[in-house]
Amino acid sequence: MAKTVFYSHPVCAEHDPGAQHPESGARLGAIEKALAADPFADLERREAPLGETECLAWAHDERLVDAILANVPGEGRVAIDADTVMSPASGEAARRAAGAVSAAVDAVMGGEADSAFCAVRPPGHHAEPRRPMGFCLFNNVVIGAERARRTHGLTRIAVVDFDVHHGNGTQAAFEKDGDLFFGSTHQSPLYPGTGAARETGVGNIVNAPLSAGTGSAGFRDAMESRLLPALRAHRPEMILISAGFDAHRDDPLANLELVEDDYTWITTELARIAGELCDGRVVSTLEGGYNLRALGASAAAHVHALMAA
Repeated sequence: MAKTVFYSHPVCAEHDPGAQHPESGARLGAIEKALAADPFADLERREAPLGETECLAWAHDERLVDAILANVPGEGRVAIDADTVMSPASGEAARRAAGAVSAAVDAVMGGEADSAFCAVRPPGHHAEPRRPMGFCLFNNVVIGAERARRTHGLTRIAVVDFDVHHGNGTQAAFEKDGDLFFGSTHQSPLYPGTGAARETGVGNIVNAPLSAGTGSAGFRDAMESRLLPALRAHRPEMILISAGFDAHRDDPLANLELVEDDYTWITTELARIAGELCDGRVVSTLEGGYNLRALGASAAAHVHALMAA
């Protein structure tokens, strides 16, 4: 059994984009409830530290970082765009989210854990180097990749993203650096409109857009025929996962029709490749997932597979 560490923080649930917003604090409560079951009794839980502001600038223009943090409201809400809203807790929550992924990278690199899952919000994979968007303020998984490189001396990092929406922000950060790999399955057409198969960066980007209603067989075929072989060929020293669970058949924002077993399967496959190529090092962070029951069950399937690797 792999040692898996779980990172979260209460303030991440306090980030409040509005009563009708799908990206709610209740999402973390659903995950916590699912992980309170007996199979997770040995899961080590750690509080996400506050990410340093200078680390946010590893993924974003420094002026953008300063502007976001300076505009966190003292009360009420501030809308960056129609989807991306800040409340008084948002600045700390975003820094805790980035800090969780950085701490997870440190723990895995330091031998304290084989893998980690960060149940944090706001999510991150839509945040581009010069623009927050799509519920996301800072790109947590990119910050984690840079942590592995800048602090721990790794060179080749891979991010695999199975959220139902394309991780445009991660792609934008990686597409000119051949040492960084980004592979994504996502529903298309769908927000944000990026992620065509022809978007290949410098040969380090692999997109597998899937039609609505694709389901388990099509998802697994795309992974087995395209993403996983490319991931192996990249020979990463660490694998990070943008773990969005909104491709589930019960999710209200899309209709890719996946089920919990698909998340068990892909997590097991990624952990197997990590075992072959990078001493089992896997760090995963929460992205989407908006049906609370499906989110809890899917996250539990994902974490259980990490623990069983």
